[in-house]
Parts: sequence; structure tokens; C-alpha cells
Amino acid sequence: MNQLETKIQTEGRIIDNRILKVDSFINQQLDPDIYREIGVRMAAQFAQSNITRILTIEASGIAVALATAYELHCPVVFARKQKQSAFSDELYVTKIHSYTKNTDYHVTVSKEFLPAGESVLIVDDFLARGEASFGLARLVESSGSKVAGIGIVIEKSFQPGGRLLREAGYDLHSLVKIKAFTNNQVVFDE
Repeated sequence: MNQLETKIQTEGRIIDNRILKVDSFINQQLDPDIYREIGVRMAAQFAQSNITRILTIEASGIAVALATAYELHCPVVFARKQKQSAFSDELYVTKIHSYTKNTDYHVTVSKEFLPAGESVLIVDDFLARGEASFGLARLVESSGSKVAGIGIVIEKSFQPGGRLLREAGYDLHSLVKIKAFTNNQVVFDE
């Protein structure tokens, strides 16, 4: 078991056998040792992909993206969750449904920071149904760049997101896969 899995096992909290809370080291309080591991492992997965830019979504994806970008030596761009602005012609915009919060967001990225011809790695902390990853991929593809890969810290493999992204042809790598929550305990996918 790696350091990330150990932290999930010892400090993660499962609510209603449905939601994993990792606020003590990933989502609210950040553990720099865990983020060092995340950055090194994520970068290793995509080291041969010629990544020129990393895209994530605010807020919890930013630390994952920065840790990875530090290893890959490329800039990080994050999509903002906001309503369409008066300057919408300067933005790429897509709608994303949040499974955890059960709400829709219009996510935007300035066209200035997502130019055409890039090789973009999408990263995020969690993958459940794939809504955020598909939305970020739409933004990348609208810009005329290509999605070089998708890197996820924790994938809930019992939900359809990973399968759907892989079936759509995306190069998806997750650092940890969770097969199930049983009696409010994590069961890792080997």
C-alpha cells in the first residue's frame, strides 16, 4: 500500500457508503508530502506525452495540477465555476454537473490561457461519473488543442466515469482506484 492509499484508509471518512471525504489531507487541509507523491506519480504516468499545459477545475484540482506541473515544467490553467460574463466571447464555456453537490456549473477558461495547438493534460482530485473530465475535455477541444491525457488522484471505479472516459478514447490514469465502500470502509481496486 502506498502513502496515498494509507492516508485514505486511515484519515478518509466515508459518508453513507457513497462519498469519500479526504478533507484532512487533500480537499481542505493540504498535506505537502502527499502532494509531492501525487505530483511525482502523476508526472511519471504522462512523462512521454509531451505535455505543454495542465488544465483543472477550481478549487480542489488546483493543488493536484500544481504538484504535477512542477514535475512536468509546464503552466497550469484552471477552469472557473461561474456564470457567463459579459466578456463571454473571450471565454471557452461549458456546462458541468457536480455529482457531489448535485448542481450544474458553467465553467470558463479565458481563450488567452488555452491556445490552440497545445498538448493538454487534464487533472482532478476525484473521478465518479466523469462530468468534470468530459467538460474540461470539451474546453480543450474547443480551443483547437488536444487532450494528451487525464490524470485522477482517486477514481471511484464502481461509478461509470472511468469506463466512459476510456471508451471515449481518453488516456486515463488514476493513482488510486476504489472498487467499493463496504460498511463505510474503502475497498481498493487492485
